[in-house]
Amino acid sequence: MTNDHSSRNDRWSRRRIVSAAGGAAVAGLAGCLGDSDDDEDGPVAVASFFTFYDFARRIAAETPVSVENLVPTGMHGHGWEPDPSIQRDITDADAFIHVGPDFQPWADRAIDTLQAETQETRLIDAREGVELIDLADSLDDDEAVEGAKDPHFWLDPELAMTSVDNIADGLAEIAPDHEDTLTEHAAEVKSELEALDAEWQAVFDAAERDVTFLAAHNAFAYVAERYDVTIEPLVVNLAADGDVRPADMQRAQETIADNDIRHIGAAVFEPIRPAQQLLEQTDVEAYYPVTPYAGTTESWHERGWGYLEIARNVNMPTFRLLADAASPEEVTFEDYGRNFEP
Repeated sequence: MTNDHSSRNDRWSRRRIVSAAGGAAVAGLAGCLGDSDDDEDGPVAVASFFTFYDFARRIAAETPVSVENLVPTGMHGHGWEPDPSIQRDITDADAFIHVGPDFQPWADRAIDTLQAETQETRLIDAREGVELIDLADSLDDDEAVEGAKDPHFWLDPELAMTSVDNIADGLAEIAPDHEDTLTEHAAEVKSELEALDAEWQAVFDAAERDVTFLAAHNAFAYVAERYDVTIEPLVVNLAADGDVRPADMQRAQETIADNDIRHIGAAVFEPIRPAQQLLEQTDVEAYYPVTPYAGTTESWHERGWGYLEIARNVNMPTFRLLADAASPEEVTFEDYGRNFEP
């Protein structure tokens, strides 16, 4: 399993091979493919978002199902817009794991195309059955799904468990002979998410302050909701570039001053200049990394980090600092640590 899809354009999937041949040749070729133990000949699932790619690869371990991340390393899975060739990757796959309607316009277009062409790709909606919270005032309406709901549910480990079940059920549709293994691995992932939930609770139980601040957009409302904390964001939308609105910057400066904030979070996949500006213009002493698990960096990929590892090595250390649950001397980072540069 890999999140590098650079070679997929040169690979003929089972569906393409079968459609390109005919008669007895098709039966013979398909039979050879079905008898192969090579993972490349097994079902292929592609994912539109890093978090659900990661859950899927863990669930599919020790089965012939291969899982691929469509979003390139280093890219944010929400704001990224692929070129039209991505449709071929999705059409050729046996399953497409996505985050539900209205979240990624390119994924919605790909699904419309699949349905118009009556393609056989199995659609796996990771969000199905999840009860979303209302969109906060600190989020732009452009980020709303299902009318006026916040889409970032996977930051709550308990809600993320529903997506694990959705993915396991979908993968079982394309690999029914391995349903038991898929179900077993899904249970293991959910057990790990349950443990992670307890670890997050411990971070905020040890907090010495009520308000934390992120020099980023508000993707963390589910963390605030789950653990009953206040997380103030700098900007309201993901499209924020290096030029933050003066009103947002003034509000940030007032929040930092009113709450005597010394440490703030900065998003790994967003412009770093706003955090640096706050470092220069307020009493903030340092900024530290946060991420809504929307992508992976090259260094995280090389370490094999997924959702769980990023939570424990990036987000949790930062929130321990932001909440004054630990001092800077007590917290270490593998990379992207204090005042990191993208």
